[in-house]
Amino acid sequence: MEERLGILTHLQALRDRRPRHVWSAAIVACLSLFGMVAAFGTAPDSAEIKDYQRTVIEPLALVTDEAATEEGIFVRAERIQRGDTVAALLSRLGVQDEAAFAWLRQQAATQALFRQLRPGKTVTAKTTEAGELLALTFPLNGSGDNVLQVERRDGRLQAAEQALSLAPQLVMKSGEIRTSLFAATDAIDMPDSIAIQMADLFSGDIDFHRDLRKGDMFSVVYELLLDEGRPARSGRILAAEFINNGKAYRAIWFAGKDGQGYYTSDGKNIRKAFLRYPLEFSRITSGFSSGRFHPILQTWRAHKGVDYGAPIGTRVKATGDGVVEFVGRQGGYGNLVVISHHGRFTTHYGHLNGFAAGIRKGARVSQGDIIGYVGRTGWATGPHLHYEFRINNVHQNPLALNLPSAPPLAPAQLAAFQQFAAPLVHRLDRIQGLDLALID
Repeated sequence: MEERLGILTHLQALRDRRPRHVWSAAIVACLSLFGMVAAFGTAPDSAEIKDYQRTVIEPLALVTDEAATEEGIFVRAERIQRGDTVAALLSRLGVQDEAAFAWLRQQAATQALFRQLRPGKTVTAKTTEAGELLALTFPLNGSGDNVLQVERRDGRLQAAEQALSLAPQLVMKSGEIRTSLFAATDAIDMPDSIAIQMADLFSGDIDFHRDLRKGDMFSVVYELLLDEGRPARSGRILAAEFINNGKAYRAIWFAGKDGQGYYTSDGKNIRKAFLRYPLEFSRITSGFSSGRFHPILQTWRAHKGVDYGAPIGTRVKATGDGVVEFVGRQGGYGNLVVISHHGRFTTHYGHLNGFAAGIRKGARVSQGDIIGYVGRTGWATGPHLHYEFRINNVHQNPLALNLPSAPPLAPAQLAAFQQFAAPLVHRLDRIQGLDLALID
């Protein structure tokens, strides 16, 4: 009883010294922490989970979305929401500093803050108790892991682009298909970027538009990159398994002397000579067929390609290594890129909004390189990519084609690969079918 009274007295003292909004956040965090303890306390005692359990004794600090780092100084992180303005974002971050807002608007170095309000980004601000801006960290688009860093030094704000120093952690997740791929990954809180990687990874063997079955299972080991202990972004898939219609497919990442890529457990190359999809996993609006009613010509005619519906500006990828044979405007195709692969194969990418930098006739491209962006040029009723695959100039259905594999690992690298792959394979074996997510 005396110990309990002492704790209550200490909490009351903290409450009297801290601002009211911080105290409320602390209560919510405490209740959440007790809820998590109860949840773990009632979890099943399975052999699989025991393999990953270990006892760690260390002091724990109370963590909220707003924390006091020094006396009277607070740090808060907020995700950008759809429709956000810079003013609304700064307000949620606790910034009440009109002079700082005016300075941000006037500086050329800070204009990315106003132009790159992409939903989902996490922005961090450091303020005084009165809301004066001391520092702001804003992730930049298309610059790797660079951020716009605003800091107050000697009473004056300064801004510069800086590179983050990210530390990787392994995340393991397992899920089951019930309605769709993204519904299954959302249910286990797997990032869309990892789901898209997984779809690209197995697209040579699984048609994710037509082949998925209710009850299909998947397990993934991937990197989560942390910035000063806070999640910054998802990294690369290191190992994955997908069980489609009872057949299991596995992929292990390996960087060897002769290159890097994904391989099966016995060293066969997962990579095909061609990607199945020229876009990140997307919906098909019109498939390959011998005849369909053309929406513009108002007549029945063959559709010898596949149309992928996607927003204007979506990146289009070369499906295989090759040389650009044509780039420009061509009739109903609108803006078109044609790539020649190994002599007898060609791929065609139509209705583009524009072309990627460096894409010109004679340029060499590698599988996965960005060659252009989805548009609605030419004979297009809406934004989409028209994709054709031809062998000796004869149209083929790219979704039904049996794609050849890239070369396997050289025998000299197999031993190193198997040593590297063993712990990842073990992780896949342990998490298969478990409804859990573990972080090492």
